[in-house]
Amino acid sequence: MSQELLNTAEAARFLRVSQASIRRWSDAGLLPSHRVGRRRERRFAQSDLVEFLNRTEKPSVPAPPAGIHVGGLPIPVPGHLATFYSSDAGRIRLTVPFLVDGLRSDQPCFLVATDEVLDVYMEAIKNQDGVDLKRAVAKGQFSAVVFDGATVDRAVGFWEGKFADILSHGPSLIRHVAEMACVRRMFPSEAEMLRFEQAYDVMCRRFPVAAICQYDSREFDGLAMLSVLKAHPDLFERRLATFLN
Repeated sequence: MSQELLNTAEAARFLRVSQASIRRWSDAGLLPSHRVGRRRERRFAQSDLVEFLNRTEKPSVPAPPAGIHVGGLPIPVPGHLATFYSSDAGRIRLTVPFLVDGLRSDQPCFLVATDEVLDVYMEAIKNQDGVDLKRAVAKGQFSAVVFDGATVDRAVGFWEGKFADILSHGPSLIRHVAEMACVRRMFPSEAEMLRFEQAYDVMCRRFPVAAICQYDSREFDGLAMLSVLKAHPDLFERRLATFLN
């Protein structure tokens, strides 16, 4: 492997994360770097980046022993899955039970959805037994999130900050659901959103997070769906039919 040193931007592209993440990991001593030139700019060896990437397959904070299931299948933690649906009923078949199980277990839950889609979720969740949605929102256990994606760097930094803040209060398993038709409107283009998916897949490996990205097949074309599959390698270790609604 070439030992050519990469700058911060090149290292970020190599790991598919934000430049801000590269700088944070370097400052924290998690990612080895070299300082070069009069301006003492950071440089990174590819071998160090590969070693770091391999380490991200385990969460930085141990997850609780209880497993997470989606549609009756155990899923990994950290894990980054995609589900696909073509009806309004299919939208909530897997994700509402997934979020409700988290709320009943006092686990932090994030939902990215807007407008009528958010209303559907809130109505479905609050009608579940054993869930006090108003209380969960008040204590910060359940968060309906809208963010200004704009760029991959900003979006990855946003979620990295959210997850780090949760873990600063102690170990916890985090559940994250995103309605990607809503997320798409938070980026300047669909292509930028799909690049974010790739970067998120790398970033989330450092946290005990189980993420489900929901794709409405009525909203995305075949080329987009192919990119989605490539950005969710965890799918290929499971029975794919479970995630088709």
